[in-house]
Amino acid sequence: MEPLVNTVRSYPWGSTTALPRFVGAEPDGRPQAELWMGAHPAAPSQVRRGAGLRPLDAVIAADPAAELGEAALRRFGARLPFLLKVLAAGAPLSLQVHPDLAQAAVGFRVENAAGIPLDAPHRSYRDDNHKPEMVVALGAFEGLCGFRPPPECAALLAALDVPALAPYCRTLRTEPEESALRTVFSAFLEPPAELVAAVADAVARGARQEGPHRADLALYDAVARAYPGDAGLLAALMLRTVRLAPGEGLFLGAGVPHAYVRGLAVEIMAASDNVLRCGLTAKHKDRAELLRVVRFAAPPVRVLTPSAQGPEEVYPAPVDDFRLSRVRVAAGGPAVALDATAPQILLCTRGEARLNGAGGALTLRPGSSAYAPAGEEVTVSGDGEVYRATVDTGQPCPRKHPGT
Repeated sequence: MEPLVNTVRSYPWGSTTALPRFVGAEPDGRPQAELWMGAHPAAPSQVRRGAGLRPLDAVIAADPAAELGEAALRRFGARLPFLLKVLAAGAPLSLQVHPDLAQAAVGFRVENAAGIPLDAPHRSYRDDNHKPEMVVALGAFEGLCGFRPPPECAALLAALDVPALAPYCRTLRTEPEESALRTVFSAFLEPPAELVAAVADAVARGARQEGPHRADLALYDAVARAYPGDAGLLAALMLRTVRLAPGEGLFLGAGVPHAYVRGLAVEIMAASDNVLRCGLTAKHKDRAELLRVVRFAAPPVRVLTPSAQGPEEVYPAPVDDFRLSRVRVAAGGPAVALDATAPQILLCTRGEARLNGAGGALTLRPGSSAYAPAGEEVTVSGDGEVYRATVDTGQPCPRKHPGT
């Protein structure tokens, strides 16, 4: 078990204060968006091995069986299959979706065959993996997730009182769900600039007026103000608003359009860079591929709360790339023993946590984290809160891409 030295990623949407406040540092004026913990090659954490620090991906590559354990190695190969982050959104992130395993495999193969460099800005698939993710709020957290049912979407659009939206309202009210969502969403990807401007003005008015949609329109208004003139505003209006209280979570599977708007959260995801964007960004947008990947359905959004499993509180996720749980310890209380079946990263989010393992002992405070390889049991004591990221190794068979 070793403390991690992690990288802070600076993106324009990041908060200038939330991450520094979280870790107890002085802001430097830069937007600090994400604190990465893991072995992703774009910004791997570092651990002290031997005389100095080494990137965690290199440590795992040198002895994957020892670091990952046989079960994780069989199922995911010689890599850590998840990436853990602290996300600090001061402005909305891009409106995006992620592919499933089969879509990622095909898209990666097609772009490779076309000779598109992996680092090309117009590339959509950086790898052949899916990118399910989960976010758990550390404070008030707001976002957009999944489609509104077509009648609700029509009611919201009609309340804006923009005449040019009337045909889309009729489509949403009269066509079957999948067809209605696909038709309107497709049209909203490339709307005329004058429609975007009229809708932004109407959203701003609605956010200031009493009415049943005022709270939601206030969130959409934040999106419009962050990205003036961006066509993504219209697509965003089709998505449900989600507000999480501290400790509540959200799982985002393949094909679900979403955008985080503001707040501080723990985020965990499969280790992939595959993102298809449709707005609220200057980055590459692949309209045809996006429409192939988006799932045009409007199931309810399920806000997650953890359930007790022994000494942990586990957040349910229908994937095996990661397992996220919360461990809370109190001064004078018993130490919590964590199993050693897979590699794990432990992140302190509140108070102080003392970790003991075969590699020694260390103390974590908010924003600090530690890595333990498979086979090393860790106990947690102290007075604080720790989020634990590991791998679900419950299935006996290696994981494969569907259809391969």
